[in-house]
Order: sequence, then structure tokens, then C-alpha cells
Amino acid sequence: MAKQIHITVNGKKTTVQLNESSTAGAFFERLPMKLSMSRWGDEYYGDCGLNVQLEQGAREEMKVGELAIWPQGNALCIFFGPTPASIRDEPRAISPVNPIGQIEDDTAFLKELPSSISVQVEALG
Repeated sequence: MAKQIHITVNGKKTTVQLNESSTAGAFFERLPMKLSMSRWGDEYYGDCGLNVQLEQGAREEMKVGELAIWPQGNALCIFFGPTPASIRDEPRAISPVNPIGQIEDDTAFLKELPSSISVQVEALG
């Protein structure tokens, strides 16, 4: 059964459904954690201390609300719209990332947040 996590930003809690990848499993094992994240277009990223290699499903083009681990920066990435690397209006990472899950709620609130945020991540349940 797939795991779920909560991400809390500025008092707003959202639910994420993790996928079955080994990177998602390794991330889940590190919870709970608190991260400082920076904005790059419509993406937040922050060092989560997870050192992983690119997986077979790694990619640059993402979906709105998708979470990934960026191996080059040991960073959790939250995609919610176009980034400076986007070709069209899709979210796009600067280099391949390992997708780990999908936000189940509306992501519109992320567009209203400042350039730096503090994020609490915890296992659901």
C-alpha cells in the first residue's frame, strides 16, 4: 500500500500520495523533517539531506503538484507551475529528478507564498 505524508506550510496542511519508488521509500524513512525551501519560478526546493542516485523513471518534465528528489542538490522539490527551465507552461526541473509523489489537494496556495518558506513534512497516520 502506498504511503501518504502531510506537508504543512504557513499553517496550511496538504496531503501527498507517495509512489512506490525506492527514493520515495528512503524519503519516508527520514520523516519527520523540517525544511527551509527557496522558490524558483513555480517550484520550491530545499535540501532534505537525502543522497540518492537517479532512478530509471527520472525526468525533467513534471506535473503540477508533483514532488521529486533532485539528486544533484539532495533536495526535495515541489512543482506547482512553470519554472525558468519550462519550455511551455509545464513544470520543468533544471535537470532530471526522481518523482516521489503527488499532492492530492489544490496547489494554488503555493503561488501566493514568498521566495523562502519553512516546511514541515510528516508521515500521515
